[in-house]
Amino acid sequence: MGGAQAGEVASALAAATLAEGFQTGSAQGIQHEGHIVALVQAANQRVHDRATNDISAQGMGTTMTVAYVQPNGGVTIAHVGDSRAYMLRDDRLHQLTDDHSLVAELVRRGELTAGEAEVHPQRSVITRALGTDAHVEVDSFTVAAKAGDLFLLCSDGLTTMVGSETIRRLLTENRDDLRTAVRELIRAANEKGGEDNITAVVFEVVEGDDPTEENVLASAADEDTLHGETRLPVHLLGDGDTMVFRADELAAALPTEPRAGPLQTAVAAIVVLGLSAVVVALVVWGLAR
Repeated sequence: MGGAQAGEVASALAAATLAEGFQTGSAQGIQHEGHIVALVQAANQRVHDRATNDISAQGMGTTMTVAYVQPNGGVTIAHVGDSRAYMLRDDRLHQLTDDHSLVAELVRRGELTAGEAEVHPQRSVITRALGTDAHVEVDSFTVAAKAGDLFLLCSDGLTTMVGSETIRRLLTENRDDLRTAVRELIRAANEKGGEDNITAVVFEVVEGDDPTEENVLASAADEDTLHGETRLPVHLLGDGDTMVFRADELAAALPTEPRAGPLQTAVAAIVVLGLSAVVVALVVWGLAR
């Protein structure tokens, strides 16, 4: 989390926990999404313990979006924070995850439109993150993947700069070259201002007997593009770039009459590919300002 102390430590600890867990789990068999959720919760505990016992790391946290390709071809997603996972199927882009953020909640309640949320001054306030509490609720689900599906995990450094139609177009135009696809996504975000660190991970499950690293194609990149001084005037929380506003506090602060709506925005992304647990982990450092 860019506005929090030691965000880079939180990201590294979370990524390491997942990597270690998959190395151990690959020998025992990771059979369902409950195992993935347990690993994310273990990462949360590790980050929280460090933040509790190390005064230099107090208040640190990270977001996490995990994609695990199951032996049956399903892709299990586990998600905490305002990272995003997308799927491109038949040239249509589907946002798979919901943001755990203040503006997302306001959109779901009908307090903001999706367009208003994109430019809201408090759009970096998140309601859920790894490490800020001893326990964390993890969103999880499994997508039945088809040959040719592209999956994108990305940070909000991409999605706050580049709209879904641009993401869809760049993935479609570059689906035969995943390295070019991630470079074009980052280039597009930088051309729009590059106001935050940008991470993009793209992978495709292709035809084969098992979803091992040989038939899961992946490319990933991240770029530190932070520049300038930005502060969010969040009176309940003080200054900072990315902040956590817990769900119970949010509920107390918002009107009691919820209305309808949807929305969705990342800092650590982990893709785990195949039975041999090949891990592509990209950690975007949370830079305290």
